[in-house]
Amino acid sequence: MADDDLMALYSRRLLALAADIPHLGRLPAPTGSATRRSPQCGSTVTAHVVVADGVVTDFAQEVRACALGQASAAVLGGAVLGRTPAELAAGRDALRAMLTEGAPAPDEPFAAAEALTPARDFPNRHASILLAWEAAAEAAGA
Repeated sequence: MADDDLMALYSRRLLALAADIPHLGRLPAPTGSATRRSPQCGSTVTAHVVVADGVVTDFAQEVRACALGQASAAVLGGAVLGRTPAELAAGRDALRAMLTEGAPAPDEPFAAAEALTPARDFPNRHASILLAWEAAAEAAGA
């Protein structure tokens, strides 16, 4: 990987996201939990949610991932509260399409995922980026 590629991939914005992940930890009584692990790199994310009246009312995540996985978890954590399971699934699918199909970044409330756009050129990183989204959608019942 060339230095320019690394600079684009690990931008200051991405590293700032990775350093400030919202909702780290566990919930005492989640209505759903799910763990996702990338066999390629070993990154693991566990999401815990409370869904009430059809929306996520509480959220926590345990993130053991690379900077890309951490940044992705930060984007999700910043927007997850108040979302329906269907919205979480749509955000996950939009992120996957952005990475694998060249689609635009997800719309609000997940638009900060645009910071991960340079990773589309690195398919071996996609699984780690998607972990938090996959775990949260599953935990919420999507």
